[in-house]
Amino acid sequence: MGSLFTVTNTRFLEVTVERDEGKSQAFRVPAYENQTVLDVVSWIQQNADPTLSYRFACRVGMCGSCAMMVNGVPRWTCRTHISKVLEGEAVTIGPLLNLPVVKDLVVDMDPFFDKWVAAEGVHHGGLTRDDPIAAVDEESAARVEANAGIECINCSVCYAACDTVAGNPDYLGPAALQRAWTLLNDAKDEGRIAILDAVSGSGGCHNCHSMGSCTTYCPNELDPMSAIAGLKRETAKSFFRRGR
Repeated sequence: MGSLFTVTNTRFLEVTVERDEGKSQAFRVPAYENQTVLDVVSWIQQNADPTLSYRFACRVGMCGSCAMMVNGVPRWTCRTHISKVLEGEAVTIGPLLNLPVVKDLVVDMDPFFDKWVAAEGVHHGGLTRDDPIAAVDEESAARVEANAGIECINCSVCYAACDTVAGNPDYLGPAALQRAWTLLNDAKDEGRIAILDAVSGSGGCHNCHSMGSCTTYCPNELDPMSAIAGLKRETAKSFFRRGR
C-alpha cells in the first residue's frame, strides 16, 4: 500500500477500532496523501493486525459494502478522506449501528434485506414475455417520484443513522420504505395494494418520527424522509377509501 501514496512526513494517526463485544483497540497508522478511511482500515489489516475483519468491494462508491461508523457517523469509507474526519490526529471507526455484528467491522445485513422484502420492495409484474412492453411517461409526476429513489444501492447508511430503528427494531427502515415508494409510483408495478398493506402495518411508515437522519446522511443524496411522507399520505388515503 505504501507504494500507492506519498508519505507526507513522519506524522501518525491515532486510530481506534471498535471490535467484538464492545472492545476497542488503538493503532498508530502512518499518514499518507489522499488517504481514505478505507485505506486506513486496510493498512491496519495488512500491516498491524491480519485478524481485523471488514467488508469492501468496489472502492469507488458503487457497491456501498464498505459503510462503517466513523466518529459516530455512518459513511462510505472508500469515499471519505481521513483528513475530513480527523479530530486532532485521531479517529474512531466502528461497525454500522442497528445491525448485528458478525465480527469487528462486519455486520449482518440479513435483517436489512429481510425488511426490504417485508415492505414488498420487489417488483410485482402483471405482464408476460408475450405482452408488449408497457409504455412509461417519463415526464409524469409518478415517474419523477419513482426515479428519485432509484439510485439506492442498499449500503444501509440510512438504516444505521435512523433513530427510529434504534428504538424500534421492528421498524422497516428508510431504505425499505423508499423502495416501496419507488414501486408504488412505478406504472409497471401491479402491487399497489400489497405495498400499501405492507407499509401501513406494525413497523411501517407511520412509525417514522421524521427526524431526517436518513436523508442527511445518504451518500447518494437521496431523500428517504420525503418518500416515507409520501407513503404516509397514500396509506391514509387508502385507509379511508377502503373504509377501515
